[in-house]
Amino acid sequence: MKPIKTAFLTLLGAWILFSCNQKVKSTPERPNIIFIMSDDHAYQAISAYDNTLIETPNIDRIAKMGMLFTQASVTNSICAPSRATILTGKHSHLNGKIDNHFPFDTTNVTFPQLLQQAGYQTAMFGKLHFGNNPKGFDQFKILPGQGSYYNPEFITKNEGEIKVEGYVTDIITDMTLDWLEKERKSDQPFMLMYLHKAPHRLWQMAERHMSEFTQRNFPEPATLFDDYSGRTPAAGEAEMNILTHMGWSGDNKLNPKVLKQLGIADVGGYDTIRFINEFKRFTPAQAENFKKHYDPISEEFVKAYPTMSKEDQMRWKYQRYMQDYLGTIKAVDENVGRLLDYLEANDLMKNTIIVYTSDQGFYLGEHGWYDKRFVYDESFKTPLMVSWPEKIKAGTRSDALVQNLDFAQTFLEAAGVPAPADMQGESLIPLLTGNTEKWTRDAVYYRYYEYPAEHMVNRHYAIVTKEYKLIHYYFVEDQWELIDRVKDPQELKNVYDDPAYAEIRADLHQRLDELRIKYKDSSELSQVYIDRLLEDAVEGKVWGMDEKRVEEIQARRQKITAN
Repeated sequence: MKPIKTAFLTLLGAWILFSCNQKVKSTPERPNIIFIMSDDHAYQAISAYDNTLIETPNIDRIAKMGMLFTQASVTNSICAPSRATILTGKHSHLNGKIDNHFPFDTTNVTFPQLLQQAGYQTAMFGKLHFGNNPKGFDQFKILPGQGSYYNPEFITKNEGEIKVEGYVTDIITDMTLDWLEKERKSDQPFMLMYLHKAPHRLWQMAERHMSEFTQRNFPEPATLFDDYSGRTPAAGEAEMNILTHMGWSGDNKLNPKVLKQLGIADVGGYDTIRFINEFKRFTPAQAENFKKHYDPISEEFVKAYPTMSKEDQMRWKYQRYMQDYLGTIKAVDENVGRLLDYLEANDLMKNTIIVYTSDQGFYLGEHGWYDKRFVYDESFKTPLMVSWPEKIKAGTRSDALVQNLDFAQTFLEAAGVPAPADMQGESLIPLLTGNTEKWTRDAVYYRYYEYPAEHMVNRHYAIVTKEYKLIHYYFVEDQWELIDRVKDPQELKNVYDDPAYAEIRADLHQRLDELRIKYKDSSELSQVYIDRLLEDAVEGKVWGMDEKRVEEIQARRQKITAN
C-alpha cells in the first residue's frame, strides 16, 4: 500500500501547488514604480523631442520602450510648487505650496504615503527642495534646499546630515543603485523617486565633460532677440533676459577679477555670491581642473570685450549658458543609463513603470530668456516619457493634454490603491494602455503666483487647449492675452482684440470660468496669497525686494483697482 499512498500524496501535493500557482496568476502582480525627475530640464534638450542641441540616448531609451508625451505640462512652472502638485495630486491653491517662498503644508496626504500604507517599499534620493523629513518613505537621502553640485550634503533618514565627496548627479545615482542592490526587498513592490538637481542654475557640469562642452557651439533660437512688442507688458517687465539679467560670473563663470578689470558691473546678484561660495566647496584638485577649463574663457573674453556690441554680448552669454546647462545634462543622461542597465541586468524591467520628467520646462534662449514661470510653451510644457513593458506599446506617442497633476492618481491606480476624493488629476492609465476613448480632457488650467519676487514674472492664470491659450495677467497689469498655438507656435502675437477671434475668445472665457470652478480656484483665495507675499516683501524677506520697490508695485496695483 505504501507505493499507492506515496503516489496519492505526490498527486495531492502537485494539485495543491498547481492550485496555488493558478491563484497567484489570477492576481496581477503590482508594478514597481521608478519616478525619475530632473530639475529645469527643458524638453528642447532631450533628443527624443529634438536633437538640435544635444543627444540623450539613455533618456531616449525610456521613450523607445514606452510612450512619449508631446503636450505634457505643469500647473505652476516653478520648482517647489511643481513638486508639491506631483506629491499631492492637487493644484497649488489647494495644497498651499504656491511658490518657493512659503513652506509646504505637511498635513497634505501624498501618494508615497498611500503606497507605503498599501505595502510598497518606498525610497527617495536626490532633490526634494522643501522639507527635511518627507513622509511616506522607508528610506531617503535628500539635498538640503537646492543642494550643491560638488561635494554635497544630504539629509538622511537614518544617518543625520552627511557630506559626500564627488559630483552630485553621480552620487544620487550611486545612492539609488546601492538601495536597489542592498535594501530593496524582493517580496515587496517598490516605489523609488530618483530626483536630480541638474540642470538647475548654477549649471556646474562634471569635470569629465568640461573639455568637450566648453568648446562647443550651439544654434541660436529664432526668438533670441525678441523685443516683446507683440504681447502685454508682462513679457517686457520680466527679469530673466540673458543679456541684462544673467550673471557674468555667477552664471557665465567669468573670473570676478576680469569684471573689475573691464569695469563691468555684474548683474547676477545673489547667484554671483552663491557661485563664489560653491567654488569654495571644491577640493584642490577640483578647483585646479575648473581653472584649467574656465580661466582661458576669461582670458579670451578680456581680448574680445572692448569691440563687442550688445548683440555680440548676448550671443556670447547664450553660448556660455548652453555650454554649462547642456554639460550638466550629459551627466544626467549617463546616469539614467546606469540605472536602466542595472534594471535590465537584474530582471527588474518587465513589471516596472519608469517615468522620466522634469519639474517644469525651461527657456534656452527663446524670447531671449532663461528660467521658467510663464505659461508660454518652453516653460509650461515639460518632458514626459513612460515605459511599462507589460502594458505600454513601445515607441508610441501621445499629444493628450496631461499634467504633473496626474501622476499621483496614475501611480495609485497602477498599484490598485484608491485615490482620495480631493485629488484633482486624472489617471494616465487609459492613455498608457491604449484605451484613449476614456480620456476626455480637452483643456488644462495653469496659475503662477510668485510676484513680486525674483525674475518679476507677473501673476497670471490661463486655460490652455491644443489650439489656444487665454491668459490673464491680473496683478500689476490687468491684461488679457490670446495666443493661437497653431498659427503662432513661437507665441509672439496677442490676438485678444482681433475681431476674427471674437467667438473663440468668448468660448475660452466661458471654459476658463468653468475650469476655475472645477478646480475650486477663486479671486478671494488668490487675494490671501497676494497679501501674504506682499507683507513678507515689505519686510525684506523676499529676495530682491525692499520696501521702496514694493511700494511702487502697490501703487501700480491701486491704479488697476481704481479703474
